[in-house]
Amino acid sequence: MKILHTSDWHLGRAFHRVNLLGAQAEFIGHLVTTVRERGVDAVVVSGDVYDRAVPPLAAVELFDDALHRLADLGVPTVMISGNHDSARRLGVGAGLIGRAGVHLRTEPSACGTPVVLRDDFGDVAFYGLPYLEPALVKDEFGVGKPAHEAVLAAAMERVRADLAARVRGTRSVVLAHAFVTGGEASDSERDITVGGVASVPAGVFEGVDYVALGHLHGCQTITDRVRYSGSPLPYSFSEADHRKSMWLVDLDGDGAITAERVECPVPRALTRIRGTLEDLLADPALTRCEEAWVEATLTDAVRPADPMARLAERFPHTLSLVFDPERAPDDPEVSYAQRLAGRSDQEIAEDFVAHVRGAGPDEHEQGVLRDAFDAVRADEVVREVAR
Repeated sequence: MKILHTSDWHLGRAFHRVNLLGAQAEFIGHLVTTVRERGVDAVVVSGDVYDRAVPPLAAVELFDDALHRLADLGVPTVMISGNHDSARRLGVGAGLIGRAGVHLRTEPSACGTPVVLRDDFGDVAFYGLPYLEPALVKDEFGVGKPAHEAVLAAAMERVRADLAARVRGTRSVVLAHAFVTGGEASDSERDITVGGVASVPAGVFEGVDYVALGHLHGCQTITDRVRYSGSPLPYSFSEADHRKSMWLVDLDGDGAITAERVECPVPRALTRIRGTLEDLLADPALTRCEEAWVEATLTDAVRPADPMARLAERFPHTLSLVFDPERAPDDPEVSYAQRLAGRSDQEIAEDFVAHVRGAGPDEHEQGVLRDAFDAVRADEVVREVAR
């Protein structure tokens, strides 16, 4: 069975004020063409179909178009909701849409109920594990303290129990939206840290033939059987070195896996340049960047006049401008934002406690801070879902 694995479409998202809807439509066309020309037997979409819980109408229309085009191919599609999606909204009409061969899996309670497809060798069971927000699903899965590993492990127990009851030799594919240990993150994923931990070990998914992951935006291989497809388009300059692609996975009759990367069309190359303004404007080596989307980091000791306008004369697609004067870390002119760069909310709060009273928080106090941040983040998720 040939399976096309994609994820993280983020329909409706812009890139530094650039509307990407046209590029997203081009990707959908590329997806449909790949399915048709490469003889794909099933498509899996591992979450973050939309960029936010209440997407703009144009994004909904593009999703509707994608559903129709996939259904017209007669090739089954399995989709799950991600942490950016509203599971309830995405799942509206799932039963009816499923009759057309597009199977939406957005209910945590249905983790152990697969979409079963057949090929020449027998059944392949596709289990959809939508994004499992620990604070919202801990009761469903009977876990005590809400944690990503605990709820995913409980969901996988249901998967393995269902699989064990099926005909011997049934192959299995799991779709999941999570941060798996060993994956490389970028700047464009939303933080899903709970209790100071964002990732789960790949061993949670033991016992299935292929795990089609979503959430991280870089295409990457955790193990031969556990892979991220990544997003089809770049959504931050931290993805400048990414090759945007999908996985074309061949699952043979014995459950063995071979995988091929299928490149996705990208509207424009991304590049990051760094130096003084005058150097950037004069450097002949940067000619290759003149047609790319550019993030420029200026290292001038004093902020130059009209830097964006001057950069745009040479690099007309400059979208992001960062100021980072080259100074010693202890220089009083180093900005507060620069001193906090790369630090978590927890670390910043602990530093504040140490600054105020002269000593950092003890283990109990660290736990109190961690629980407070988790409660705020969970409340934000609940509010978004309820919108």
